[in-house]
Amino acid sequence: MVKKNRHQLAFDCIFRRLAVGMFLLLVPTTAAYSSDSAVIVMYHRFGEPEFPATNVSLEQLDSHIEELTSGPYTVLPLSDIVSALREGLVLPDRAIGISIDDAYRSVFENAWPRLKAAGLPVTLFIATEAVDRRSQRYMSWEQIREMRDAGVAIGSQTHTHLHMAASPRIRNEADIAEANLRFIEELGTAPTLFAYPYGEMSLDVRATIVESGFIAAFGQHSGVAHLTSDRYFLPRFAFNETFGGIDRLRTAANALPLPVQDITPADPLLTRNPPDFGFSVGATISKLDQLACYNSQQGRLNIERLGARRVELRFAEKLPQGRSRINCTLPDGKGRWRWFGRQFFVDLD
Repeated sequence: MVKKNRHQLAFDCIFRRLAVGMFLLLVPTTAAYSSDSAVIVMYHRFGEPEFPATNVSLEQLDSHIEELTSGPYTVLPLSDIVSALREGLVLPDRAIGISIDDAYRSVFENAWPRLKAAGLPVTLFIATEAVDRRSQRYMSWEQIREMRDAGVAIGSQTHTHLHMAASPRIRNEADIAEANLRFIEELGTAPTLFAYPYGEMSLDVRATIVESGFIAAFGQHSGVAHLTSDRYFLPRFAFNETFGGIDRLRTAANALPLPVQDITPADPLLTRNPPDFGFSVGATISKLDQLACYNSQQGRLNIERLGARRVELRFAEKLPQGRSRINCTLPDGKGRWRWFGRQFFVDLD
C-alpha cells in the first residue's frame, strides 16, 4: 500500500467533504431515500475490559464497523450532520455520525486503525487537562495531531471534564477558555463542536456554550438528532459492553425521530423533584397509544394523555442525585422505532 503524505491526506479529506456536500444537496427528497434526521453513536474506550461501563470489546467494535459499512447506512462527519440540521438540507435516510469521548489511548491503539481502514469519519471530543497530564491511559497531543491530520474532527469537552450543571458560570467559562487556549497551542485552532461532560446540561450551561462560539453541542441521552432538535443538546446513543451488542446497534442505527415540542421543564437541571415532565408530539405522528417511556431508575413510567398531542409522565418517586434519563419509543409499524430521550440532573448539593 502506498503511504500518503499529509498534503495528500488533506486533499482526500477535502474531496470527501465536497462529495458528501453534493450528496446532501442532490439526494432525492422522497421519504424512502431522504430524511431530516440522523443517528449519532457514542463510544469511550475500546478493548479495556476493566472499565465495562465505558468500554466496548474489540469484537463488538468489529461487528459495529461491519454493520455500518455493509448495511443501508450513510456514515457522515458530525460537522456535515450539524450543517444539514442548521441549514435545512436533506440528509440520506439512516444517516449516522460516529463520536468518541475522552481521548483514551485505546482509541488510538485499538479503534482508530479499524475505523480508518473502514473509511469511517469520526469526531473525537477531548478534555484537554487529561491529555496534558500525559497519563498512560490517555492519548498524547502527538497522537491527536496524527488523527487530526488523517481527517478526524476534534471537538471540545472542556479542560477539566467538570460537572458543568453543578458549577457556577464563571468556572465553566474559565474551563472552556483554558481548553480553547490548549487547543490553539497544540492544534492551531479551537473546536466548534462541544460535548457536555457526562452529558450534563442546564439552560445556563447551554447559554455559556452558545456565547463561547460553539455551533452545536451533544449530550449522552438516547434519541435521534432531528431538524426540530435543540442544536445545543443533540442526543447520542451511548455504547458499552452491556449495551453494545449488534442488535442494539441495529435498533439505534435504524431509529427514526419522535419530534416533540413544548418540553417541560425546559431546564434539565431540576428545581422540582420529581419533575412534572411532559411534551407535545408532532402532528405527523400517529398511534400515540403505543408510546412507552422509561426512566433509568424507575423503569416504565405511567403516561397521561392531555388532549390529542400532549403527553405527561408520572414518576413514582423522586429522582436520585446526579443523572437520570428518560427514553420514549414508539413503533413506526415498519420494523423501526421512533425515539425521544432526555437527561435530567439533580444537583449534588
